[in-house]
Formats: sequence, C-alpha cells, structure tokens
Amino acid sequence: MFKLSLTTITLAICAAQVCAQSSQVEEKRPVKRLVQPIVPELATKLNLTGTVKIEVTIAPDGAVKTTRVVGGHPVLASAAESAAQKSTFQPGPRETVEVIEFKFSGN
Repeated sequence: MFKLSLTTITLAICAAQVCAQSSQVEEKRPVKRLVQPIVPELATKLNLTGTVKIEVTIAPDGAVKTTRVVGGHPVLASAAESAAQKSTFQPGPRETVEVIEFKFSGN
C-alpha cells in the first residue's frame, strides 16, 4: 500500500510577480480542503517515495489561482500539482503565496 502524508508551510509572500522570503512572522492561510493526490501507477510500481513541494498563489477568496512545482520527483509532481490546484484555503484580506508539501512514502 502506498502511504501519503500532507503538510503545509508558509514559505514566501508575493507582490505582483516578485517573491521574497518574509522577515516578518505571518500566519499561514488555514486550509479549508486539501485534496490528496492520486498516486500514479508508475510511482507505485517503482516504489517511488519523497516529498513534492508545490507553490500555490491563493486568492483572497481562498481559491488556488496558480501552482508551480518547486521540488520533487517529476512522476510524483504532476499528481501533487493537480491536487494542489483543487485545494481551497480560508478567505483572507489579500492574495498570498504558500508552499504545500506532499510526502509520498511506500508503506
């Protein structure tokens, strides 16, 4: 059986298209619905494990506007990015950027 664990962390705050790591402590946007990725058949056959990091831009209404793979195995990355696109966050006062980590383990 393939096991998947999910973690979210705040990594950066973006204004327009320029991202910079924040020096201030900001609360991460609470996740309203985090969709779990469908593990690709090839990943299961190859017993691939690891973490995929997806940077998401979250609109003020909590919808995911854009996603970008920032790390992880390409076979797992596609599934993780697709799940991140379908996830939603709590509404907030402005657009924010967060990184969602999807941890794939073979157990």
